[in-house]
Amino acid sequence: MPALIEPKILKGFRDFLPQTEIVRRNLTEKIETSFRSFGFVPVDTPALEYAEILLGKGGGETEKQIYLFTDNGGRDVALRFDLTVPFARVVALHQAELNFPFKRYHIGKVWRGENTQRGRYREFTQCDFDIIGSDSPAADFEILLMIRSTLLSLGTDVSIRVNHRGLFNRFLSHIGLLEHSVEVLRTVDKLAKVGADETRASLAEFAGDSGAQKILDFIGASGSFEQTLDRITELSGGPSPESERLGLLRRFMGDVTGSGDASGDSFVLDPSITRGLDYYTGVVFETFLKDIPDIGSICSGGRYDNLAGLYSKNRISGVGSSIGLDRMIAALESLDKLPAINSAAAAIACVRQEDSGLYQALAGQFRQAGVPCEVFLEPADSSDNKHMVKQFVLAEKKGLRWLIIPGDNPLQDTFILRDLAARHNREGLSVAEAVKIMTETK
Repeated sequence: MPALIEPKILKGFRDFLPQTEIVRRNLTEKIETSFRSFGFVPVDTPALEYAEILLGKGGGETEKQIYLFTDNGGRDVALRFDLTVPFARVVALHQAELNFPFKRYHIGKVWRGENTQRGRYREFTQCDFDIIGSDSPAADFEILLMIRSTLLSLGTDVSIRVNHRGLFNRFLSHIGLLEHSVEVLRTVDKLAKVGADETRASLAEFAGDSGAQKILDFIGASGSFEQTLDRITELSGGPSPESERLGLLRRFMGDVTGSGDASGDSFVLDPSITRGLDYYTGVVFETFLKDIPDIGSICSGGRYDNLAGLYSKNRISGVGSSIGLDRMIAALESLDKLPAINSAAAAIACVRQEDSGLYQALAGQFRQAGVPCEVFLEPADSSDNKHMVKQFVLAEKKGLRWLIIPGDNPLQDTFILRDLAARHNREGLSVAEAVKIMTETK
């Protein structure tokens, strides 16, 4: 007999058993419903791309995390590390087939060979949404508003922190450090992780002590949205198209929230938000849950005015964001706000094997009424109540609230409805009566 292979799984990867996967699917459905309510449509892309497609713009830090290999055909290929770069390739390849501005969402797995930690894995799911083909500030705002709407629909209170990469670059040019913009951006992007002292020391290596302090003054500007905007506008040399765009976004925010002061709602102007990836050129943002900020940003993104330029001569503007599903689940679990399993789901007990067809017909009536209903396959021996108890236990393990115990003639007789949570039976019910109880019971 050959030796058995040990069943094991790679670090940073996971199996999802039904109880966990049902919660994930419920959450994904809520997110997808929100996306569609704004008029966004779904796309999908291959998990595997030519390596040059993914390596072209990810940036040094990201390139180190990409899973690269040579396939059996000798091609250099890679697993996608996000959903934005493959989308840029899609836009370049299918421009003639798309209607612009094009509003897309994509929910799928991505892979990064990074260190694992709470809510962060090497295989994880992103929920991306983008508007491509418009450089309007209205597109920027719609993405911000959809972040707010989607996360509020999940029962969370959010802080969406906004900045403008163009204004930050204008500031660097104003103080003579634009040539170090890549190093500055990546250093500042780690501020929350390493702290101000280490950030200052890292900046001083290429900006000097004076330059490092000026950068810290810029990213440390605070106050109301308007006060912060006034300060960073001054530090960057005065009014500019970038500062005017931020001002217009602030106006849009007030129009929607009805608040005269953005500091009192979900939107905050935070000059320390820079986003480390190279392809962002305009507005950037990160989203934090107010009740659990230490878990980090659970939704981030920005404007990438020429990302598709790697694959097309046509300049195509875009803005988008991504919700990290796994980090979102970790946060909601900590807050005890995960979507509940459908409490109206039911099962029909198998009393006699020979009536299985009738049980399926009965289950079909419940399904048509909007109640998910499965049929148990193993019969219960009426002379031995232990077999029926086993079906009670099985229903509870499946997370079901209701068990239907049919009569001798399943389609004509009334039946017993077992409330597994309350340990209570209701007898003599019809399908309509049972559906009413199931859907109205909390």
